[in-house]
Amino acid sequence: MRRLLCLAAALLLASGCGLTSGSPMVDDVRPGSIGQGEPLKGADLTVTSKEFTEQLILGAIMGIAFEAAGANVLDRTGIQGSVGSREAVKSGEADAGYEYTGTAWITYMGNSKPIPDPRQQWQAVREADLKNGVTWLEPSALNNTYALAMNQANFKRYGTKTLSDVARLAKSDPGAVTLCVEGEFANREDGLPGMERAYGMNIPPSRITQMDTGIIYTQVAKGGCTYGEVFTTDGRIKSMNLVVMEDDRKFFPNYNAAPVINTKTLKEWPAIPEVLDPITQRLNNSVAQTLNAKVDVDGEDPHQVALDWLVQEGFVREG
Repeated sequence: MRRLLCLAAALLLASGCGLTSGSPMVDDVRPGSIGQGEPLKGADLTVTSKEFTEQLILGAIMGIAFEAAGANVLDRTGIQGSVGSREAVKSGEADAGYEYTGTAWITYMGNSKPIPDPRQQWQAVREADLKNGVTWLEPSALNNTYALAMNQANFKRYGTKTLSDVARLAKSDPGAVTLCVEGEFANREDGLPGMERAYGMNIPPSRITQMDTGIIYTQVAKGGCTYGEVFTTDGRIKSMNLVVMEDDRKFFPNYNAAPVINTKTLKEWPAIPEVLDPITQRLNNSVAQTLNAKVDVDGEDPHQVALDWLVQEGFVREG
């Protein structure tokens, strides 16, 4: 979502070559609480997503829901970067996917300042994207934004609960605060530089270490750094029992996940919202952390994780 955009994907779409990957979804599913009467029977729908775990799960959730409602679904999830899946829905090469409000507002639409209220942020991207032929359905409470986290031992030692607490600790005991962050976060205005300004933090570069995402979680868990940059829906937060600092000044953008549908597809199949809305309403950070952990920690297949959750929640039935 907030990773570096994939130029290759953009060039692929811009060249007119189109998306070439994809395979039919063949899940043996029937309507549960959604899809009654198979309102999408006869529809041929292509579902897309980005390549990271949460997106693969969300793409599978969407595709399986469409199947249960009677549609034939082509699976084109797992496109590298943000541009590819975004442009696929805009162009009509894909019909739908889950997207994040903050990504659209800042990365796609070029705005420099996020809208603090999550509902207003969704409304703004929804209104702006209509002219692009993309319709945003109702958003979820799932907010995959940035945060700082620490392990339980350091939490007991320092007792910080908010980013304001971290800023105060950095002033009163500068040696206590060390950060592990990604290179992108270290340089983004909606990352470390902006966070330091917003909270009045002054953390010396010598106490900031840049590393890959996965290593950050490991380092924080074992106390190699006091605080690490995390994504709030990452399953490793729960599995490693990390404590997330509250963004009490609401600095970080809202990245609420919501279905985005090609507007022409939505006009042809107006039942899509009634299929997806109940599912989207159930998604939140706790659900996302649990599902993401099944893939990233337990090694399960994202598609199977999505199917198991939909069956468990009663949205679809197998067989």
